[in-house]
Amino acid sequence: MADKNDYLHEVAITAIVVKDDKYLITRRSKEKRRFPGMWTVPGGKLEVSDYIDLPKDTTDYWYNVLEKVLRREVKEEVGIDIKNIEYVTSLATVHADGAPSLVISCLADYEAGEITLKEDETDKFEWVSLEEAKDYDLIDGIYDELVMAESQRKGTKSEWNRSS
Repeated sequence: MADKNDYLHEVAITAIVVKDDKYLITRRSKEKRRFPGMWTVPGGKLEVSDYIDLPKDTTDYWYNVLEKVLRREVKEEVGIDIKNIEYVTSLATVHADGAPSLVISCLADYEAGEITLKEDETDKFEWVSLEEAKDYDLIDGIYDELVMAESQRKGTKSEWNRSS
């Protein structure tokens, strides 16, 4: 039988946000514990408080929890609203501090708002093309996710693999 802790993971969700055929990337604050100063896409962690005090959608379940978390995190982190959230891929890791994480990566369209950075999270942002993204110090795997998102926007869905 599996140890109860085998089922405990941080759950995070990220948004590859598209506006005018460009992708939003942000630079993590140099004060961040994980990946300081590296470029990524906005997102954040699921917290029990994201649903526990809300009425359930059915007798037993809350629905659209990750979508709500993603909208909240993007709004908090970069100040914009998103729409048309679609699944792209997922990844798992065990961080140096021993915490296992599951990250769900999504594609979303920019809806409204001006970029306003939450400076303890991110200190810079850019809207970049896929080609321009190559010039940034992205967290390993993010560029490959951008390639997947670009393909998905053109109607081709795929599983993650290392891009050239």
